[in-house]
Amino acid sequence: MLGKQERIIPIDIQDEMQTSYMDYSMSVIISRALPDVRDGLKPSQRRILVAMNDLNLQPGRPHRKCAKIAGDTSGNYHPHGEQVVYPTLVRMAQDFNMRYTLVDGQGNFGSVDGDGAAAMRYTEARLTHGAMEMLMDLDKDTVSMSPNYDETLVMPDVLPGKFPNLLCNGSSGIAVGMATNIPPHNLGEVVDACKALIDDPTINPRQMMQYLKGPDFPTGGIIYGRRGIVQAYETGRGKVTVRAKANMETIKSETSRSERTRIVITEIPYMVNKSNLLEKIADLVRNKEVEGISDLRDESDRDGMRIVVELKKDAFPEVVLNMLYKHTQLSTTFGINNLALVENQPKVMAITEMIRHYVEHRHEVVVRRTKYDLAKAEARAHILEGFLIALDHIDEIIALIRSSADTEAARNGLMETFKLSEVQSQAILDMQFKRLTGMERQKIEDEYREILSLMERLRNILGSRPLRMQIIKGELDELKKKYADERRTEIIDESQDIQMEDLIAEEDMVVTISHQGYIKRIPVTTYHRQRRGGKGITGMGTKEEDFVKTLFVASTHSSILFFTNFGRCYWLKVFDLPQGGRAAKGRPIVNMLEIQKDEKIAAYLPVRQFDADHFVLMTTKHGLVKKTDLTEYSRPRRNGINAINIVEGDELITACLTNGEQDIVIQTQLGMAIRFNEREIRAVGRNSQGVKGITLENDDLVVGAVAVMRPDAHLLVVCRNGYGKRTGIDAFRVIHRGGKGVMSIKATERNGDVVSIMEVVDNDELIIVTQKGILIRLPVQDIRSLGRVTQGVRLINLGADDLVMDVERVPQGENDDIEEIEDAEIPDEAIGEGGE
Repeated sequence: MLGKQERIIPIDIQDEMQTSYMDYSMSVIISRALPDVRDGLKPSQRRILVAMNDLNLQPGRPHRKCAKIAGDTSGNYHPHGEQVVYPTLVRMAQDFNMRYTLVDGQGNFGSVDGDGAAAMRYTEARLTHGAMEMLMDLDKDTVSMSPNYDETLVMPDVLPGKFPNLLCNGSSGIAVGMATNIPPHNLGEVVDACKALIDDPTINPRQMMQYLKGPDFPTGGIIYGRRGIVQAYETGRGKVTVRAKANMETIKSETSRSERTRIVITEIPYMVNKSNLLEKIADLVRNKEVEGISDLRDESDRDGMRIVVELKKDAFPEVVLNMLYKHTQLSTTFGINNLALVENQPKVMAITEMIRHYVEHRHEVVVRRTKYDLAKAEARAHILEGFLIALDHIDEIIALIRSSADTEAARNGLMETFKLSEVQSQAILDMQFKRLTGMERQKIEDEYREILSLMERLRNILGSRPLRMQIIKGELDELKKKYADERRTEIIDESQDIQMEDLIAEEDMVVTISHQGYIKRIPVTTYHRQRRGGKGITGMGTKEEDFVKTLFVASTHSSILFFTNFGRCYWLKVFDLPQGGRAAKGRPIVNMLEIQKDEKIAAYLPVRQFDADHFVLMTTKHGLVKKTDLTEYSRPRRNGINAINIVEGDELITACLTNGEQDIVIQTQLGMAIRFNEREIRAVGRNSQGVKGITLENDDLVVGAVAVMRPDAHLLVVCRNGYGKRTGIDAFRVIHRGGKGVMSIKATERNGDVVSIMEVVDNDELIIVTQKGILIRLPVQDIRSLGRVTQGVRLINLGADDLVMDVERVPQGENDDIEEIEDAEIPDEAIGEGGE
């Protein structure tokens, strides 16, 4: 122990941890997880291809056991064990992972269902044509070489990479603190993009998209929207939505004439496990999160993928498909991250920069290959020059060789006598006697001329960059001609994000609102048709002091504009309303809209689309009218917006949609009506008051307004006591707005005040609601057409102390699925208190 000295170096643990972790990080980044921008390969992938090339596993040759390939790769180049090498080999052979496979596998190499590959002792492999293009010219000093792990062999730092692998096959990997996720592309488009950059080095990513449309996944699918592609191509990072490709098939039942629809999925998003996808769909059906599916089958075979989703008879195919997109991996997001190694440094690149690095790499390969070929040609020309000298002096040379004591003396004699180099002299000594014939001499002369021509062409290549670029373009065209195929992934220009309404079946709903502000929706088919004078059925359960105030029909996909008596507007979607039975109360509107204190809903306007061709026409209690573009209401706000400025004492009464050319009829409670054209009303902004529509007398008030749609239709007027009539619109002549109007119905004691006015045709139906919640549905054609100055007929037989509160028109053409029932038998529990 006395002779030994221990050397202890004190190190700060923080510095040591930082240094060691940085070394580890860079090792993972450079030597394991990230691809090189030039050939698109990680070290493990590159070493597998080199090892297979060493084994001469070219296309057309017999396959070799993967155990042999993995063993040679591990033993010669990648000393991390065969079990690490084999999964990488398997992935390069899977056509559902690689857009263009680099390994031609024979045996079980896994499936899109997530099945693993067989053990390496059972599978065999060889290189594909694409891999051979990657390795082409490797023996011509085209790339730099480095020693392997034990310095017994050398291996390439990068492959020559004639095939643009990084863009065509993409790459994914997780390093330390960073990750790459480069999508695959179509070879034909990549070739066109490379040529475009060669022709115009200043091309930008958006211009590049004329040639490189977007990712092209091996499993196909549909990319929705180009915004994510543009962002990724410009910045190196972006997200694209990829959905499965699905078709609707209609099949006829074998036992009946009925037809059913099924969804057939033929392509799924990239990297989605089909088996897990089917299991997820089954779970959704089992848990009733997705309804309308009766059966699920996987009919995939060697010809392609086919997932069949059988639907129930009453299912809505588009809604079911959107639900599957929403809740399963039939719709995924691919996060693009164009991160690769540039001179052994990780870098996120735009698409043009990635292509530029590939083109520059190919340019370097062409230069090095040309220099190699030139050196080889010069060496051969040098030998041929020696042969020609020897043939010119054949007798002297033969004599010199015969007189020489040994080979060295003969070589030296040739060098001194004929001024030949050592290489030339040795080649002459090695020449066979058959080369001395006249025919052989001619062959030498022809070869010499060809070599000189080749040398001139190679020198021209080295002296001209444009010529080298033309060679690169020619090689790319050759690749495209040999291996390009059709695009598999479809790209749709506009992104179609799944909205909530895409998950809701579109159908007509009766929306009912009570006096105390309860709202709900009921399928319109709930109400059966009855004859005039029928008893009706309960349409809404109400408390004793509450009653149904109004109702209207709207699609589940429609928006509802709520106009209040204060002149403000709020929004709701019909599908957001609570759905219940006829006796359900619904939900308070105050809990769904942020309305002010003492503010009441005055008008309800269902809108399917906010276009520039329609207007909102509003009428106030004191006879003012106002017209505003419908687009002014296309941007919902939770706390509402001002629709019209209301003066003190006035209130908003109605709001309706118009096309700018319609006649307007305003009705008062005392039976007066005026008709004028809306062109007399100028469209103004939301923050304005409006103009006079009708002049009122004797404390009269406006109860409603109609925008006339059909000149041959009738105006239906309904009074408080259940009486009403319809009168031809022609009976009301068009005058200027602001007049007093004419009588539309006699507001007698029998009739009561006017409650409602609407435009109707014979095929329409009415739903009348009373104060006690009784509803009746009856055909318009059962109501007699009468003149203006008449009292009308009974529309509903009211009970004691009951009054008509509101009326809604149901166009028959929009509800052909409603069962036609005459004299329907209504259960006792469905009859309201005032029914007979």
